[in-house]
Amino acid sequence: MEQEKFYYDNKIVKMFAYATIIWGLIAMLVGVLAATQIAFPWWNFNLAYTTFGRVRPLHTNAAIFAFVGNGIFTGVYYSLQRLLKARMFNDVLSKIHFWGWQLIIVAATVTLLAGITTSKEYAELEWPIDIAITIIWVVFGWNMFGTILKRRTSHIYVAIWFYIATFVTVAVLHIVNSFELPVSFFKSYSVYAGVQDALVQWWYGHNAVAFFLTTPYLGLMYYFIPKAANRPVYSYRLSIIHFWSLIFLYIWAGPHHLLYSSLPNWAQSLGTVFSIMLIAPSWGGMINGLLTLRGAWDKVRDSAVLKFMVVAVTAYGMSTFEGPMLSLKNINALSHFTDWTIAHVHVGTLGWNGFLTFGMLYWLIPKLFKTEIFSKKLANTHFWIGTLGILFYVIPMYWGGLTQSLMWKEFTPDGFLKYPNFLETVTQIVPMYHMRLLGGLLYFTGVLFMIYNLFKTTVKGTFTANEEAFAPALEKFNPKREKGEGFHRWLERKPVQFLILALIAILIGGAVEIIPTFLIKSNVPTIESVKPYTPLELIGRDIYIREGCYNCHSQMVRPFRSETERYGEYSKAGEFVYDHPFQWGSKRTGPDLAREGVVTGKNYKPDSWHYNHMFNPRKVSPQSIMPAYPWIIKNDMDIDNLRGKIRAMQKLGVPYEKGYEDIAYRDLMKQADKIANGLNDNGIQVNDNKEIIALIAYLQRLGTDISKTE
Repeated sequence: MEQEKFYYDNKIVKMFAYATIIWGLIAMLVGVLAATQIAFPWWNFNLAYTTFGRVRPLHTNAAIFAFVGNGIFTGVYYSLQRLLKARMFNDVLSKIHFWGWQLIIVAATVTLLAGITTSKEYAELEWPIDIAITIIWVVFGWNMFGTILKRRTSHIYVAIWFYIATFVTVAVLHIVNSFELPVSFFKSYSVYAGVQDALVQWWYGHNAVAFFLTTPYLGLMYYFIPKAANRPVYSYRLSIIHFWSLIFLYIWAGPHHLLYSSLPNWAQSLGTVFSIMLIAPSWGGMINGLLTLRGAWDKVRDSAVLKFMVVAVTAYGMSTFEGPMLSLKNINALSHFTDWTIAHVHVGTLGWNGFLTFGMLYWLIPKLFKTEIFSKKLANTHFWIGTLGILFYVIPMYWGGLTQSLMWKEFTPDGFLKYPNFLETVTQIVPMYHMRLLGGLLYFTGVLFMIYNLFKTTVKGTFTANEEAFAPALEKFNPKREKGEGFHRWLERKPVQFLILALIAILIGGAVEIIPTFLIKSNVPTIESVKPYTPLELIGRDIYIREGCYNCHSQMVRPFRSETERYGEYSKAGEFVYDHPFQWGSKRTGPDLAREGVVTGKNYKPDSWHYNHMFNPRKVSPQSIMPAYPWIIKNDMDIDNLRGKIRAMQKLGVPYEKGYEDIAYRDLMKQADKIANGLNDNGIQVNDNKEIIALIAYLQRLGTDISKTE
């Protein structure tokens, strides 16, 4: 058969590889800063743009979408062309994808540090950036599918199955979770509220981990491990079972982030059941990856590339075993809101995503530059430093998380909380934060070694932007199943049908969980005493969100005796019907705030305490690790969009009376005057138009609507 000559586009692969390295360095540097701020709070620098509440979401977004995202595109653009024996569909689309994605990352960096955020985990970016993400993701899918359709191979390889599932599922997740009502160019409110918003968010959040941090990397595993080891994939049949069971089951698991919350019990139970079932396909993939190396263990001993990949797949297996275990209610009761979750997440991110990316880069860069790696010894040094970094990071966090939980729950023989002061449970684990910082520094140091090694590799090599290749044209094939051909083998020749089936598989779980929560009113019963926020409280809530307070404080009292003794009445679904977005939180570095404003509660704090606490936390709690927020004391409230915010809330179903936007400012100033006068009476001179006044109003509102003592 006559061979056709064509050229692989290596330039786009190199561009994404360089972006992966640069953004990875930045993401990890920001992560080291965040870890330092927890261990040594003065590293917040008393500046708005460098405070932990803004740095932490920047770190997670940079790690996920900048480092891992560019790593995905590096591997996809390289492997897709070679698996399909075709150049990428369109060079212009490739460039639009690359530069569009980098501009999105820059926009995310600027806006998150400026406090422009929706506060939704892994989806903090505001609506104009969400639209840009949608457009660039469509460009990526268009380019990928165009390449698949013009391929010179009859079947699509297993790695491409995972790429297709990634594209279609991330598109669905992003669009559904990003429905928001704009108030201005930099501000919007989620169209969902409370319980419904929490369910949609964690359906998205968990599956962002599943379909952005996992499925595309499984595709990379199925390509780069066989290539690096020069061995075929262990089992084609196991690949089929792994793929279809994983994408079907994963989408159901989101509610396990909301166990013991106000989410309806049936949804919590569904999330738990499917999370446990996920062990089977996840470990099937791990086994398939590791057994691909059967007979090649001597190569693993000598190859840094394979060492990174073996540890990456092992970390994938560990984290996908631990995830289902943390979905069991009795274990979740211990782990949730603690640093245990931080350890679990970083086993996956540092081990699975980080190490697989490093292994891919060590294999790929020499291939692109037609040379050997500059220093195998330095690559192996990176491997061992990185491995030590992971251990020094996650082991202290596991220990600290368990310590936190046990201290929160411990009672004296007389039946009182042994540690009623939350700060006691924080100071106990500060040494673990120091060790975590050491682990992060070790991991970061390894990355610096890699950058030097890869740079020296590129210097001694020769790069070919357009690599010559030959392959026969794809012959026209019978669209019907051939005699003796299995259904899946036929499906691999039909990429459009493959995409449709993958879409159906991932839609089922989401539909079963989300639709009833919206349509059946009994899932979110209303509470008559719960009223909308006042205009001042609404402004204060937006400031709370802007400063990232949700990163360290939860607003969800679970139905445990230890929590109701510490915080007050457990949280009800009807409390949150006017919360756009919800603020339940995922981590308690500080105490829960759901009942912060209850006047007769044991934890009540006057306005003056909140003022002093925001100005300098160590003034009221000497051992506090919370950042100071002096700019909130100085800044004037932004009330320019007050009318727009009230109108937006009305459109979202919040029952402000008709025309209330015209008198909202009057009510705002009336409440602000009262708070300012009270502070002035206590010797604190402050004007009624300052942001601290609005924030105090919001904090003092929390929990008062259903206080059992009022």
